[in-house]
Order: sequence, then C-alpha cells, then structure tokens
Amino acid sequence: MTSEKFVGIDVSKRGLEVQVHGEAESRKFGNDPDGIRSLLEQMKALQPVLIVFEATGGYERRAAKALSEAGLAVAVVNPTRVRRFAEALGILAKTDKIDAKVIAHFASVVCPAPNGQHSDLEEQLAACVERRRQLLVELAAEKNRLATCPACVREDIEEHIAWLEEHVDRLEAEIQSCIMQKPEWQTRAEIIDSVPGVGPVTATTLIAELPELGQLNRQKIVALAGLAPFNKDSGPKKGKRKIFGGRSGIRRPLFMATLSATKFNPVIRAFYESLLKRGKEKKVALIACMRKLLVIINAMVRKGEAWRVSPD
Repeated sequence: MTSEKFVGIDVSKRGLEVQVHGEAESRKFGNDPDGIRSLLEQMKALQPVLIVFEATGGYERRAAKALSEAGLAVAVVNPTRVRRFAEALGILAKTDKIDAKVIAHFASVVCPAPNGQHSDLEEQLAACVERRRQLLVELAAEKNRLATCPACVREDIEEHIAWLEEHVDRLEAEIQSCIMQKPEWQTRAEIIDSVPGVGPVTATTLIAELPELGQLNRQKIVALAGLAPFNKDSGPKKGKRKIFGGRSGIRRPLFMATLSATKFNPVIRAFYESLLKRGKEKKVALIACMRKLLVIINAMVRKGEAWRVSPD
C-alpha cells in the first residue's frame, strides 16, 4: 500500500470536512481562524502529496491560502469534475462526509495540478476586478429599470446609479494603482489596450484573471478562457460544437471588446465579415472572433509588442 496521502476537503460556510484517502473516518474543523489553525497543524504533521478543495464561491479561500502558504500542495477544482467522477463511481448520494471522501478519491486518481501562490497585490487586483464586475452588472440593471420605472421611485434609482458610478470610479482608480505597482502588468496593460476595440476594462480583467496570457500556445489559452468548441459527434451524427467551462469572468468583457472590434479593428472586422459571407450565424461568428481576438492578444503579449497592423 502506498504511503502517499491525498486529502479531500468539503467546504461549507461554517465547516471543513476533511478526508484522507484510504482512511475510514473523516475529521471536522470549523471554517474559521481557530479551525483553520487546527487543520494546518494536522496537515503539517500528515504531509500529504496533495490537498484538493472544490470551488465553493469563496468559502474555501482562507483555508486553501493558509495551507498553500505553509508549503503544502493545494488544488481548487471545478465541482462539476468531482460530481461527474462520483457519478462514474455510482455514488449519487451527497453528504459532507461522502463528498469529502469522493474529493479525496478524485485527488488520488486525477492528481490535478496544484494552484500557484498569489501575492497580496495579485489578490487585491483580482478582488477589485471582481467587485467592479459585480457593480457594473448592477449598474446596467438599474439603468434598464430607470427607463420604465414609475415616477415615485425614479429619484431613488437615480441616487443608486450615482452611488454605483462613484464606486466604480473608485475601483478603477484602485485597479490602476495596482497595475502601476508592477511594471510587468503596466507593460501588459499597454499592449492589450493598444488593440483596436479593446479598452481598459478588458485589459485589466485579462491581467487579473488570465495571468497565463503570453505563456501558453493558442489552443491552451483559448481552452483556459472557455472558448474552445467541443465536438458532440456520435457515429454518423455530427452535433453542434459548443463552448463551456473555463474562466467565465473573462468572457463578458472579451465579448464586449469583440463587438467593438468587429467595427473598429480591421483584422477582426474582415474575419467577421468573411464568416458571415460563408453563412455562419452571427452568434457563432462572434464567438469565433472572440477566439481570434484572444489569440492575437496572447501573441502580442508573448512577443512584448503593441498593435501594429496585423500581429498574427
């Protein structure tokens, strides 16, 4: 029997259910400073090969960060992957203990790559970009409501819009301050922002959420963004290719940039028009243009060159 230890941790708002693969019983810790401190002590003593969490919308972050900073290998994975793994094993029930056991088994079989450690500045930038996205969504919703709202609530909505715009401006300033503190980010932002159709929001989002930009080939960077089309074929039947997965936070600003690029970027505009002439639906053509735009940006960042005429 192997001596390597794999750990799965099922996370909730208040608790951490910890299962070592191969052991009969799990252990329960609080998802608070005291509980995480106790978990850290036990994991240091155990020295597992890998500790795996499911992404739970942020409840896993404090524990994952503490373990990673202690020098332990930590991976945060998409919960859909773990759920499909459980279904393949015939495990349909869900409890904290069952989930922790499945995650530990998943860790031992799949061995997902550990996440890299993030500096405080990287975490600050990511948090500001995420908060800006949340406020922009709410701002768009409030502006839509303003167009049809009764007069009795108009003033309230206008005040909320002004508050949202003020806080978006503050976040923009903080994001730019973060970018200026790291010359590499500043250079990258200038390169991305030089592409016709791409603005500061898309540039800072890519810097925060796609740090692999310029380091991967075109196929991998497209897949990481969730823009790679997947086949749905069976025998003679050819299904429609669909995109899914990846980092969804990248796609909204990239889509808006692509809409602008189909009008103002000569390379993307020509590509978009050629796809429409070939009979592609507008939505399909826009997604293809998103992929091409991301590939162009990836190549520019890798070469360290700003936009010229046709960087690819």
